[in-house]
Parts: sequence; C-alpha cells; structure tokens
Amino acid sequence: MTELRHAGEAFHAPVGSVVVVRDETWLVNRAERATDGWFVEVQGLSELVRDTEAIFSTALDDIEVLDPAAAEVVADDSPGHRRARLWLESTLRRTAVPVDDPNLTVARQGLADPLDYQLKAVTQALSRDNLRPRILLADAVGLGKTLEIGMILSELVRRGRGERILVVTPRHVLEQMQFELWTRFALPFVRLDSVGIQRIRQKLPANRNPFSFFKRVIVSIDTLKSDAYLSHLEKQHWDAVVIDESHNVTNSTSQNNRLARLLSTRSDALILASATPHNGKAESFAELVSMLEPSAVRPDGTLVEDEVRRLVIRRHRHSPDVAAVVGGKWPERHDPRNVLVPASAAENALAEELDTVWLHPESGRSPYSGANAKLFPWTLAKAFLSSPAAFEASVLERTKRITGDTVQAGRERRALERLRELNRDCVESGSAKYAALVDHFGGIGVRPGASERVVVFAERVATLTWLRENLMSDLAFSSDEVVVLHGGLSDVDQREVVESFKQESSPIRVLVTGDVASEGVNLHLQCHHLVHFDIPWSLIRIEQRNGRIDRYGQRHRPVITTLLLDPTSEGFAGDVRILERLVQKEHEAHKALGDSASLMGKHDVAAEEEAIRQVLAGERDLDDTVRSPEQVAQGGDLDALMALFAVADAPTAHQAERASEAPSGSGLYPDRVAFLTDALDEALETPASPPPNGVGWRVHPGHAVAEFNPPPDLCQRLDVLPQSYLRERRVTESMKLATSSDRGRRAIEEARGAGSTSLWPEAHFLAPLHPALDWAADRALAALGRNQIFAVEGPVEHVSVLTHAALMNARGQIVTSSFAVVSFPSPGNLTFSPVETFQDASAALIALGITGSLVNRGRTPDIMELRRHVAPAVAAARASLDMTLDAVEAEVTARVERWAARTDTWDELALELTQRAGLRDRRSRVEVERDVALSLRPDQRTVRPLLVVFPTADGRAV
Repeated sequence: MTELRHAGEAFHAPVGSVVVVRDETWLVNRAERATDGWFVEVQGLSELVRDTEAIFSTALDDIEVLDPAAAEVVADDSPGHRRARLWLESTLRRTAVPVDDPNLTVARQGLADPLDYQLKAVTQALSRDNLRPRILLADAVGLGKTLEIGMILSELVRRGRGERILVVTPRHVLEQMQFELWTRFALPFVRLDSVGIQRIRQKLPANRNPFSFFKRVIVSIDTLKSDAYLSHLEKQHWDAVVIDESHNVTNSTSQNNRLARLLSTRSDALILASATPHNGKAESFAELVSMLEPSAVRPDGTLVEDEVRRLVIRRHRHSPDVAAVVGGKWPERHDPRNVLVPASAAENALAEELDTVWLHPESGRSPYSGANAKLFPWTLAKAFLSSPAAFEASVLERTKRITGDTVQAGRERRALERLRELNRDCVESGSAKYAALVDHFGGIGVRPGASERVVVFAERVATLTWLRENLMSDLAFSSDEVVVLHGGLSDVDQREVVESFKQESSPIRVLVTGDVASEGVNLHLQCHHLVHFDIPWSLIRIEQRNGRIDRYGQRHRPVITTLLLDPTSEGFAGDVRILERLVQKEHEAHKALGDSASLMGKHDVAAEEEAIRQVLAGERDLDDTVRSPEQVAQGGDLDALMALFAVADAPTAHQAERASEAPSGSGLYPDRVAFLTDALDEALETPASPPPNGVGWRVHPGHAVAEFNPPPDLCQRLDVLPQSYLRERRVTESMKLATSSDRGRRAIEEARGAGSTSLWPEAHFLAPLHPALDWAADRALAALGRNQIFAVEGPVEHVSVLTHAALMNARGQIVTSSFAVVSFPSPGNLTFSPVETFQDASAALIALGITGSLVNRGRTPDIMELRRHVAPAVAAARASLDMTLDAVEAEVTARVERWAARTDTWDELALELTQRAGLRDRRSRVEVERDVALSLRPDQRTVRPLLVVFPTADGRAV
C-alpha cells in the first residue's frame, strides 16, 4: 500500500527517498513547499526515465510517497549479499547529511591539503549559528580561498543543499575556478566564457533560460550583469551562489552591485570572497554584510559587530593559525630587492626636462593646455619611469588630443615635441632599466631553453610589447618563450597563456603581463621570480602582483625584484626614494597585517594612486599618507577591526578537533573503488557482456589507478566539462580514475610536467562526490522494485530491522536524523521490540554485524514472516525517536524564532527611519530573510526501513 499526498498536505519524502509519479519511479533530489503544495525535483530510476531530471508539483501531479510500513521484503540471493550491500550503500550515499551536522563529511576527502585554518572557514560557514550558510571569506592573498569555496560547496552538496550552484568570477579566472572544483572536489561545472556561451546558443533556443538547463555554472560578472542574463536570473533560485572578488560589487550605483543584490535574494547559501573586503568606507562594507544577512546591519547603517564576527572570516600568512600549519608548502618570501638603476645621460636629460618644465615649473604652470593640469604631468612621469615606448605612446596620444590654435596649445605642442626629441635620444642610447633587467635575467638563470622562468609586471601595454620585442631580439628568445598577457586579449587567449605557464612543459620563460594578472591568477606553480619593471603607485596593486607567486603551494622562497630608474634630477630622485619606501611598506604590512591596503585606508587603486601622486608632488607627507601597521591596529576603524579578526580568530582546540573529523564511510565497503567495482558488475554484467561487465573495468592497485569505458548515460553527466579536456584526455572513451589522494595529486603534477599537452590530469581523482559514484548509486537503487527492501542473513540473535528517521523543514532539508535497530526477541509478540539508536549508519551496521564482506549461505527465508516485522519496526522506531526529535525540533524552532524576532526588531527600528536612502531595498531584503528563516522551521518527520536481517542457521557470525 502506498500513501498518496496531494497539494497542501505534508510531503514526507526526504532527499534520497523514492517516489512514484506518472507510474514511474523517481529519486527525490529536492523538495520545497510552495503556496499550493510542493515542488519536487527528481531523477528517474525506472528504465523508461532513467537519468531523466524533472520537477513535479503536488498541485498538478499525484506523487506517491511509498508507505514505509507497507514495504515488501525481498531476499537477496546474490553472492556475499552484494545486491543488498550495493542498494544500502547507494541509499546512504543518496541520503542527505543533516544540515545541522557539525562534522565535516567530504571536505577533507578532496585533493586539498586539510589545513585547520581552511577547515575552520568551512565549519564557520556551516555553523548552527547560521540558519543559512552565508560567509565572507576575507582571507589575504594566497591562503587558498578557492579551496575553501570548494570545501564548502562539497559539504553543501552532501547535505542536499547544493543541487543548483552559481559561481561568479572575473573572466580571467573562469577556467582556474572550474579546474580546481573538478580536479580537487569532482564537482563538474559548465564554464560560460565566450566558447561556453557559443555552445549554449547552439544547444538552446534563444528564449530558453540557460540557468534552468545547467544546474552548476561558472560565469564572469561582466557577462552576467547584462540585462539579457538578469532577466533569466530573476526567475531562478539557487542553492548556493559564490561571488569571487566581491569587493567589485559594493558600489551601490553599479551594475555589479545590482547583480549581487539580486543573487543574494535568489540563493540559500551565499559565499563572498575577497582579499580586500572593503574600500575603507563603512557603508561599502555594510553593503557586503547586508547581502549575507540584512539584519546584521542596523537600519541606521551601523554594523552589529557580533553578527559580523559570525559572518566574516579573515586571516593572513602570519596569523597564528596559518603560520603554524603552512610550513614548507609556503616558504617565506625574501626581503624585497629594490634595484636603483642609474639613469643614462639621455634619460637624465629627459628627466630634467620633465622635472623643470612639467612637474615643478618655476612659473607654477606646466605647458599643459587641457583641463587636468595637475594630473597630466604625472601621467608623463609614470610613462617615463615605465619605458621609452610607453613615454612615446603617451606623448603622441596627448598630441592628437590638442585642439585649437591658441598660444597655450602651441606652447604645449612645442613642449611635447621637445619631449619626443629627448625620448628619441633615450631610445638610441638604450634604456638603463632594460639593461638592468637583462642583467637580472642572467643572474637568476632565465635564458632560452633554461628551466628558470620569471613574471615581469608593467602597467603600460606599450611597455609590455616593447619588452617582448627587445627580449626576443637581444636574448634570442623564440616567440613562444616570451609571451604578453594583458586585458586587451580575449578571455580564451588569456586562459591559454595562464594555463600554459602553469605547466612544466610550457615553452614560456618570460611572462610579460599587465595588471590583468594581478588579481586571482595563480602563477606560482612553476615560477618563484617576479619583477616589477615599473612600480604601481598603489599598495593594493603591489600586494596583488606579489601574491601571484607568493602563495600557498609555492615550493621556493619567492624572489621579488623592483627596478627603479634613478635619475640625477633632484625632483625625480626624491620621487624614486618615495616609491622605494612604498615597496618596503608593502612588505612590512604583508608580515604584520597580511593586507597592505589598510596602510592607506583608501582600499581603491585609483584613490591610492592619487594620494601617492600628491606625495610625489610635495602636497602630502608619505608617513602621514601611509600608516604603520601599529597605527592601523590602533585606528579604531574598519581596518583595525579586520586586523583584530586576523589575530583573534584562531580556532579553539575543540573547534580544530571537530573540524578534523571525517566519517570513514558506512563500513559496507572498504573504499570507493570496491563499491564502484561491485556496482559495475551488478549493473552491467549480463550473459551478453560478461566480466569485466561490458565496460572494460580494470583496477591497477600497484599504480592506484582504475579505468573503464564509461557508458553514454555517464558521459552525459560529464558533458559540462571543457570539450577540449574531454577530447585530449579521451575521458568519454576511457575514463581513468586515481584511486588514492597521493595518486590524484601526482596526476595533477604530471599534467603540469614536461611532455604534458594539457593542464588537466589524465587520471582524475575518485573523490566522494564523483559523478561516476553517483551514476553507480543510481543504477544500484534501480535494482529493487517500488517500496522494497532487502533481507540478508547476519550474526543477529533475532530478526532485526534497520531504520532511518529524519526531521525535515519546509524546504525538504533534513534537519537531523538518526538510525535505529529494532529487534524482535519474541516471534509471537511483535509489539515487544527493543530499539537501539545510533547517530550514524556505520555504528548501526556494526551493531548488526553487517560490515565488510558477508557470506550468503543460500538460506531461503520465509519472506511473508519477515514482512510481518516491517510495520511494527517502523512504529517502534518512530515512537522511540519521537522524544529525541521533539528535543531537536524545539531547539531548532527556538533558533528560527529568535532569528525571526531579530528581523522584527530591525523592522521596528526601520519604521523610525523611513526616509533614509536605500532603506526600502534593505527592508525588502530583511523581509526575505524573515520568510527564509520561517521556512527553515522543522515541520515533517519520516521513518523508513532500510534492511531486514535474519539470524544465521546456527547463530554464528557470517
């Protein structure tokens, strides 16, 4: 008998349970209450709909929730009770971990080093204190925010809260994010760069919402903020949204901010990531916090500091909990090497002209005839300090812009022509700074065909091109050994350059790049030398550049060199000393604060550059403009608060111990390979396709590799991955799996090594969430008919039934769960049924003796007799667990009500400030927060039987 649920009634079907709709069997992936019933997201199990995904509404369809008390019992006659073990293991894999479970389940089992400070970020995001997983990862550059993101997303997926995920990043790190999530956590995402968007256009009609077609998407913020995509986003709800480099979304008048605010109201979990989490303005930081939790910012715009501590996590390289664990995986950088390069005679002449005529003219007025008389001379100065090519480009561009025949315009034209003449002399005599760069290359062993490589940063595209041409000419580098990277390249070209540079086999020896590579791009895998050919007038930029090679995973001490042209001109000489001190101050901040932006408090590159220009112009003092780390800590502003986070948030011993816990599994299988082996044999082995089950499954234990030919329905699950990767590694023809974490890491290293043609590994790590395991589990679940459970022989004294109980909220999420073993010592009295409860399945299975390998002695049990035990077992388990569930339900309900009460208090305060700018939007977001909180209140319970165990004939263990 089945239980029929209609619109408006309770829907007792947790994630992982089986339902019947339209006479087909489906696995529940998600269930959420709607105004007129429930929306149920399912995946097909029965033959006709296998692997088909669908959403049904209880308002439109009859959804049969199989009555657990009426479950039929099926004897498992397979060797070693393989079918039962597979089905039970698959059921447990597909049953969501409770959202309130404080233990980490899969975060530690990817290919990321399990560092305590990263695990703390995961546990903080998933904390019971957060009704929704929302956090700002504000760790400094290089600590591995991408890995923290991957760990959090993995845990959300395992908790049934990660079906639909949207990751928003700058376009130049799209593939890097996709690569890390797949290779380390086995989470496949579609990447919507220019190539990915073209694929969408070929696959989908123009009016089709791409976000309803793809469940997990990585896309650039520049693509997503267009009106075309915003209209699609307004109709979509996400389980989790990640916004990387989230400092780019704080401006309340920008398209980026409009997008971020929309996504914050369309997602359950929200992860913001930024090494520079604020721009020094309280309102901008409050905007980020309010996206996470609107009521954490009072109606008057001030922060609720205790809530901020819960929502924000920040550490840096020298924070106690980081410094204690990074060890040899992140060697300390050398002190910065500032090379003062004496200018040539021609360069001194040009510097003198700039100094006396343009920067510090005796008359007080430069020849400039435009509106920005203060700024343009310094534009020339920056170009001069960059390269003769950059200076020529700046002078020519300004000359083209001069209009009219006024006296001032004529004077400027003549002055600019004079600069061009002097610059031509510099070109003819040669750049002293370029000569110093060539000498530096010789000193560090960068030359054609050598293994050493270097990243050279410069601001001007003209300088980048000039450097490449000269290095190829003077040092005999080939065209593929010196490569330029700048923002004018397409996203595909940028990706190819960065991907190549990460590989040992890459021909690139010198990567000449602009500041497009200063944010988010990892360049440390094969390189530990970085040169600032020109120095940015911004501490933020200096820090971002340095962080490309100075980050976790670097194997050598980073060597950072700055080349500073040193003219004899009195004004310019002083300017160079100021820039030299700027580099040193960034290094001091790196060691003490992990954040150089706080020294100036501007938190904006343009604002910092203007402040430094004023210092160079003598309008401000450097020490008044750039604070010391001690002054920052005592400042009492946002920077002081962030500095406090960085030193005060080391995990307690209890937190670190709890974060390190990782369940070893159900105990039914020793490892994932054994499960997959059995699943392939059981699902695909037929008389027509004998072992190895028609897919050529082969395990090579000595190499920790397994391989097989994936069937089409599994290949379909991988189609979102880069087509180039699938082709080059022949993934859909012969899938190779690394079966140990050591082998998985080695496969990634091999892909970076000499001779490799792709950065993507040939053998992919078989992580807990790998699509191959999900596919195998779904196949195993289809082995039983509707509402059936297996019976197996085991070392029990009496017939025993394993059950699973769950408390769920209105979103269909499991709030808490437990397992119970119900035994029947008196066959004639089934009302006498002692119940033993367990928090996890492995403990319950140990109690039943159903672990490891089993022996099927071929006994034929009385199925009708065993079936009599199911309904009493469900009733006994429900009665026994009600008291436990009552306590949890009361505790969770109290937390929800406190949350709702806080939003009510916020709303009352807001009524007094109805005219405050932006308050209407924030009030609507607080209302959403209240509704979400109430939807998380527990309101459903379910108990289902999983297995019947009958005694062996002689009562001995099997």
